[in-house]
Amino acid sequence: MFLLYEYDIFWAFLIISSLIPILVFFISGFLAPSSKGPEKLSSYESGIEPIGDAWLQFRIRYYMFALVFVVFDVETVFLYPWAMSFDVLGVSVFVEALIFVLILIVGLVYACRKGALEWS
Repeated sequence: MFLLYEYDIFWAFLIISSLIPILVFFISGFLAPSSKGPEKLSSYESGIEPIGDAWLQFRIRYYMFALVFVVFDVETVFLYPWAMSFDVLGVSVFVEALIFVLILIVGLVYACRKGALEWS
């Protein structure tokens, strides 16, 4: 039998953990000073007077390089639990991990062919 009252603690935790950040943002918005002068709106460059505009457009290649790095960095974290419990899990998990690594290699080859890893 499915009893909803068993999940009361979960729902209370979910509501409280959702309300705390929202309340913090609203309280900081009310308590923060709101003086926006020219000194406040200027960009800060290590104490040196700013020259030019603060908005610079970066090439998309930098973002693609960072995105590929983050994807492969996070995916290698998923390999760690498999490596730590390899002797317990057996051959089927080894095959799954091998398929996972092959998918990563296919993604890496695709990124290399598209030029996402070329810096210049």
